[in-house]
Amino acid sequence: MRDKGSNLVYSTDGGRVKPSIASASVATDGIVRIRRETKGRKGKGVTTLSGFALSETELKLLAKQLKQKCSTGGTVKDGVIEIQGDHRELLKIELEKRGHAVKLAGG
Repeated sequence: MRDKGSNLVYSTDGGRVKPSIASASVATDGIVRIRRETKGRKGKGVTTLSGFALSETELKLLAKQLKQKCSTGGTVKDGVIEIQGDHRELLKIELEKRGHAVKLAGG
């Protein structure tokens, strides 16, 4: 019989289950790429940093420290740090101090 408190609608009982993005390991070549982007942001520029081999919590902590260094806002989306404004040179110097291999990408 069905339990009145159950909200289960359908179950494959462990059939084809895709691993979640959070549990998937990050594949990177060890180079942090810094680029400036404006696409999809109504002309507002942001600096994006990708290629970190860090966990989600470490990435958020690093993003917080970099935002404080640039005195601006930002976020972490899908393993990419977004910092508001064009801060490529400052971020490159700061990440090299922290021991990361850095490359300026894009225009």
